[in-house]
Amino acid sequence: MKFVARGSLFLLGFLFCTVISSRTEARIFADSASVLVPLEYFSQEEQLVNTVLTRYHFKKFDLNDSLSSAIFDRYIKSLDFSRLYFLQSDLSNFEVSRYKVDDFLIEGNLNLAYEIYNTYQKRLTERIDYVSEILQNEFDYSIDEYYEVRQDSAQWAVNTSELNDIWRKRIKYDALNLKLAGKDWSSIAETLKKRYESIRKAIYQTKSEDVFQLYLNAYTETVDPHSNYLLPITSDNFKIDMTRALEGIGAQLQAEDDYTKVVEVIAGGPAFKSNLLHRDDRIIGVAQGVEGEMVDVVGWRVNDVVKLIRGPKDSIVRLLILQASEGANAIPKEIKLVRDKVKLEDQSAKKQILEFNNSDNPYRIGVISIPAFYVDYEAEQKGDKDFKSTTRDVRKLINELQTEKVNGIVIDLRNNGGGSLSEAIELTGLFIKEGPVVQVKQSNGYIDVGDDPDPEIVYDGPLAVLVNRFSASASEIFSGAIQDYGRGIILGEQTYGKGTVQNLIDLNRMMSKTANKLGQVKITIAKFYRISGGSTQHLGVVPDIKFPSAIDAHEFGESSEPSALPYDQILATKYIPFTNVKNLIPLLENNHEIRVKDDIRFQSFIEDVNENKQTRDRNSISLNEDVRKKEKEEQDLKREQRKNLVQDSGKVKLIEKGELPKEETTSDDVLLNESAYILSDLIYLTTG
Repeated sequence: MKFVARGSLFLLGFLFCTVISSRTEARIFADSASVLVPLEYFSQEEQLVNTVLTRYHFKKFDLNDSLSSAIFDRYIKSLDFSRLYFLQSDLSNFEVSRYKVDDFLIEGNLNLAYEIYNTYQKRLTERIDYVSEILQNEFDYSIDEYYEVRQDSAQWAVNTSELNDIWRKRIKYDALNLKLAGKDWSSIAETLKKRYESIRKAIYQTKSEDVFQLYLNAYTETVDPHSNYLLPITSDNFKIDMTRALEGIGAQLQAEDDYTKVVEVIAGGPAFKSNLLHRDDRIIGVAQGVEGEMVDVVGWRVNDVVKLIRGPKDSIVRLLILQASEGANAIPKEIKLVRDKVKLEDQSAKKQILEFNNSDNPYRIGVISIPAFYVDYEAEQKGDKDFKSTTRDVRKLINELQTEKVNGIVIDLRNNGGGSLSEAIELTGLFIKEGPVVQVKQSNGYIDVGDDPDPEIVYDGPLAVLVNRFSASASEIFSGAIQDYGRGIILGEQTYGKGTVQNLIDLNRMMSKTANKLGQVKITIAKFYRISGGSTQHLGVVPDIKFPSAIDAHEFGESSEPSALPYDQILATKYIPFTNVKNLIPLLENNHEIRVKDDIRFQSFIEDVNENKQTRDRNSISLNEDVRKKEKEEQDLKREQRKNLVQDSGKVKLIEKGELPKEETTSDDVLLNESAYILSDLIYLTTG
């Protein structure tokens, strides 16, 4: 049996997409916008989704008033996360149904869902009308006032006047960002008018199916964040092949607060190779070629933004982005990418060698970077003896590194969101002789143990595994097993905590007598556990030695999801530890702290981390032009000073990277460098 353990990062891009459908929908037109009502068969399909969820989900739950309240809140939040549209009076009207959602779901009653959505549509239209009104005159940027970027914890506006003031500051904030980017008022006003008219157009194009999907996902994601309802066309988009031949720029996108946000940069793709686009960056404009007009895409559907970004291979696409690292103070920045497919070869494991001295002893540390747990299923099924897979590639790289006389190996799993669980199991087997790697508990309580299929141990030397908050799913299986066996030391950040298994259920197979094409339900059916008994769910893998992180576990990762399944434990399975490195952890950590205290590069990295945290946490932003300019200048100056300080302080030589010919340079990856130093400390303590 083969499991697929996809990291949740690969899925997020599709969960909040609205989809254009050619199916006929029931509409009652009022003014320019349409009042949406559910299609006739939605009631029956919703009841079927409820049956699937309550019967087959790993989490045994009761559809009661408590869950009803949570679904109610999640649906409201999915429409108006930042509390920019609804008024307090709207919420008061909806509030009478807070504890009736469970009854409505059982009955197949969708009236509340559409009543709330139609109110939202009305309020959004009112907001866009107001935007057109205030853009008649240029703002005064000399006034000392502030805009609260995140309104999600604020109270709902009591009246239109209060909401107008929030929106005046919001539009002034957008306008000031464009002014600081060099735009004049005429251009700014035109850009913002087009932006919000595009939002109006998008809301008018919303179909009854879109509301249905949004409402059902409020239900499924209240039970578990990885369970979702997918419309037929959304389901088609969801089917990403394991070879991940993605066209375009190699990034997963998600709609959030009228913006298109990057939720993952796919290793090996154009965005990844350029290092210009990063997780949580927001795309606000797309242009074709070198001279094409920049199209503002704020408020666009994710699918429509993707259509603009995709194009012929080797063609140029320009993006206007707000960098996440700049926080609320971000000024639009234009980047240029060359479209290509993300090929399996681009995501293959790669090696390099780091050479340095530690306590007057020379070391050569091999590094194997694994961006994903991949396997070419198609080639394997065809009987190709040379099909590509993570384990096959890493086995080859280990042999090469041993030939090149490395003293130890670091496995770099940073940003590895998962992939094939069978590959994670087989990869673990390269470093242990035999034994279990993972336990999988089904919803019926049955526990299946995934064992190392090969008794051969390919590498028994010193080993370290480097992880971060974006290491998820199969990455956590591998690093957790290495830690449990005492086979190596785990370094970095606490991992994502995605320890669940999902399966797609086609509703058409459960209701054959229907003329309408139904969607699918992605449902959590099992849970991963380490061989020591602890789940990787929610907690993830906690490193033996932690590195500084700009990522707050409460903001990103499984623990940031209120509905995430909890951490728990089952009985440990029988296994024989490789060795006991745990006794050496305190000494290794002490050496690490002493070393980085005097390491200019590492201290600079810590300053960057702390500054990024402050930038991300900052919510109140000045709407005074002079203040913003001064803040930006000071921020840029500090970063330039740190850059100059560390420029000539490299101590780790990068001897080989990728394939021959060899090249010599200095490694500027401070976390990888320090991981190599920690591994060399381990080598010294264990072998002298």
